[in-house]
Amino acid sequence: MRELSETEFHRYARHLILDEVGEAGQAKLLEARVLVLGAGGLGAPISMYLAAAGVGTLVLLDDDTVDLTNLQRQIVHATDSVGRAKVDSAAETLSRINPGIHFETHRLRLNADNAAGLLAGCDVAVDGSDNFATRYLLNDSCLAAGVPLVVGALSRFEGQLTTIVPGEGRPCYRCLFPETPDPSLTPRCEEAGILGAVAGVIGTLQAVETLKLILGLGEPLAGRLMLYDALSASMQEVRYRRRPDCPSCG
Repeated sequence: MRELSETEFHRYARHLILDEVGEAGQAKLLEARVLVLGAGGLGAPISMYLAAAGVGTLVLLDDDTVDLTNLQRQIVHATDSVGRAKVDSAAETLSRINPGIHFETHRLRLNADNAAGLLAGCDVAVDGSDNFATRYLLNDSCLAAGVPLVVGALSRFEGQLTTIVPGEGRPCYRCLFPETPDPSLTPRCEEAGILGAVAGVIGTLQAVETLKLILGLGEPLAGRLMLYDALSASMQEVRYRRRPDCPSCG
């Protein structure tokens, strides 16, 4: 087990006094490697809370640059970051939050050629993308690599969250959405709008799921889709099963 330094004992003191975490759990976090796909509305709170928690290595993947319209929800970026690569802007902010962890930045899109390399050595992947093609690709790549995946999505005043755990007969993302939904029913944020703080709710929940997976705590949201409605201040849960005919995990 990795030994914590005196500084780390102080920084992570509120984790260490949790019986379920303790020194051994914090050492797991410090030794963990997590891929965060996207440095936008979801990726911002995901990466900030994982950095603060002491996840040892964050692999940040995004090919976009910071735009002024991003700042209403993408809290890892600041006004003076407009025009910069999102991964560079995010890494700078995260290093100020916690200079004791490592960052790998990749200014590129996930594709079939680079997915396996990016996932190599990762304990968890977290999806903060905004399109189904990327979600399907990351789902399939995580299944092949045996890496758990935490997926979030946003629209207007709503968000959703689920966790994919490879093996154990549990369902994957294609079991939940066998086919790409009609784009008119799932418009992106720039088309439909988004209440900025909703991204914070879902992204933070994704960070919690990620920490649970690393620490082996509680029950992951495997086979369960959490639906959040900000206007009614409510959460609902929909259970889904593995499809025998699923092309990814069936």
